Formats: sequence, structure tokens, C-alpha cells
Amino acid sequence: MTKLNCSAGEMDASLIRNDVADARNVAQFRSELSGWLRSHFTLDATRLNDVVLAVNEALTNAAEFAYTGRGGTMTMHARHHAADRQLEVVVSDRGRWRHVDPESRPNTRGRGIPLMQALADRTTISKESTGTQVRLQFDDCGLVTRKICTSRA
Repeated sequence: MTKLNCSAGEMDASLIRNDVADARNVAQFRSELSGWLRSHFTLDATRLNDVVLAVNEALTNAAEFAYTGRGGTMTMHARHHAADRQLEVVVSDRGRWRHVDPESRPNTRGRGIPLMQALADRTTISKESTGTQVRLQFDDCGLVTRKICTSRA
């Protein structure tokens, strides 16, 4: 007689994308992230949209501001830590951080960083000479549970 031993299994998951920092790839990364979240996570619609919007803001900043007058790349690395149910998305570029005086920009700009900070549980921005890294952390993000079955004779 064969017995099936079934248990709910959770493991770490990740999605990595790297390409030219431009608007087309921002849209592509956003679409891939959204699909990955929908197929692998148990997020309600509000939480899913919060994650996608926060990451979109980080990607848009990399595409618009990192490489003034020259091309460059951006990387999105999304990973889930099953042990603490935390989703972490890191968006990085190899450009230069540009500080813009709030008084000199149009009042329709400059909301991306505050939006990321409001949507993510933690937001960390590291500005180095080698580029910028935005780390967005989202708590209580469970993976879709899949049954793992092994047979024993």
C-alpha cells in the first residue's frame, strides 16, 4: 500500500529583472511584478496595488533621473522571505542621485518618495557614488500554499 504524505509548503521566492532604464521597461517590469505577485502571493487587491505602485515609483525614478544625458540600466529584485512572511523589493541603478530643490520643481512633481514611504512598511534609500538603491519592505505577505505530496510504500 502506498501512502501519500501531504503538507502545506512555503519557500522563498524571487523575481529578478535587469534592463535599460526607460519608460518601456518600467511598464514591462511593473507588469511582470504584478503577474508574479498575483500567481505566488495571497495579497488582497489593495495590498497588491500598494506594492505595485510603490515599486513603480522607484522604477520611474531610476528611469527618469539616474542617467542624465546618458543611458543606463536598472535592476528590480523582488524576494520573499518565507520565515518572516516579508516581501522585499530592491530597485537599483548605477546613476547619480540628483537633489532637486523643492522650490524649483513644478508642484506636480516630487511625490514619488513620500508615496513609497506611505505604501511600504519600510523604505530605505541608499545613495552611493556607484548608484542608488531603493529597498521597499512589505510585512505579512504570504505565499500561495501548495500541497507537497511524497509517496511512501
